Amino acid sequence: MLHTLIHSPAHCDLETLLLIAGEGDDLLLLQDGVLAALAGSRVLMRLSECEATLWVLAEDVQARGLTEQISTSVQSIDYTGFVTLTSRHQQQMVW
Repeated sequence: MLHTLIHSPAHCDLETLLLIAGEGDDLLLLQDGVLAALAGSRVLMRLSECEATLWVLAEDVQARGLTEQISTSVQSIDYTGFVTLTSRHQQQMVW
């Protein structure tokens, strides 16, 4: 399943996301969801415990001026990569 976090981590049900997302899933942070990838953040520490592969949309990071603050442990993708993720997963959940 592809999980897309589009809201700030402060305004989403992070606990449920962590319960549902598992091995073989992808979690893409986009729009205000990119805030979850800030280096050293408590949210990123929680997300790193999840078995889903974590991605961040580079264009949204750049649009928010956060390029230097994003953790290097999060894989960055562009819109082409986003399309690849959506075609890989028939089921998607927006958070």
